[in-house]
Amino acid sequence: MAIAKTRPVKKAKSRLGQIAPQQERAVQTRDHLLDVAGELLGEVGIENISTNMICARAGMTPPALYRYFKDKHAVLETLGQRLMDRQNEALLSWLERHTPDGIDALTTHLEDLMRETARITRAEPGGVWIERALRASPKLAHVRVASHQFVTDRITDAFAPLLPGVPRKALWRRVRLTVEFGYAVDEMLDEEDRISRNDIFRDASRILNLAVLDLQRSEV
Repeated sequence: MAIAKTRPVKKAKSRLGQIAPQQERAVQTRDHLLDVAGELLGEVGIENISTNMICARAGMTPPALYRYFKDKHAVLETLGQRLMDRQNEALLSWLERHTPDGIDALTTHLEDLMRETARITRAEPGGVWIERALRASPKLAHVRVASHQFVTDRITDAFAPLLPGVPRKALWRRVRLTVEFGYAVDEMLDEEDRISRNDIFRDASRILNLAVLDLQRSEV
């Protein structure tokens, strides 16, 4: 079963009052602020970053920032949504490529997906720190949870026809756990200095493969 490329990536509903710009120049300004904020987040951390600091680095005044973001948590929320959306687009493309070839193709290429997710995270200004902020701040957790539930839905949609003996509820539960594991591995890449990155990717993909294999065998 193919996953439609045009399926929109679900975005967590904003709880912090930011307004998405419509004009191209405004979009560029907001993206510049987000890039600066991401860089600063990696330098000073979630507790110390401030809107004044972002404005000073971006060469803008606070009123200009407040056109787009209510406060620093709104900036961080949007950073999280942007990163999750980019990661999720990679997942949807991966499903589109490999689902038609069956369950073996999906499991064989799990490591490719993990590597691409890691590449996207590290290409994002402050990417790994954004992931940590989404886990650390109660005000931002909804972005992470909504994104992870969205990708769980899409993976379940892809796997369900290939595992007809597995109840959808059980499949969703297993996929949800593996999604959380996959993102934990992405964060681990920048924290663990006793395991090589290649070994992390290899062993993590094997663990995920075992989770799928167990479903195929048990069909619980």
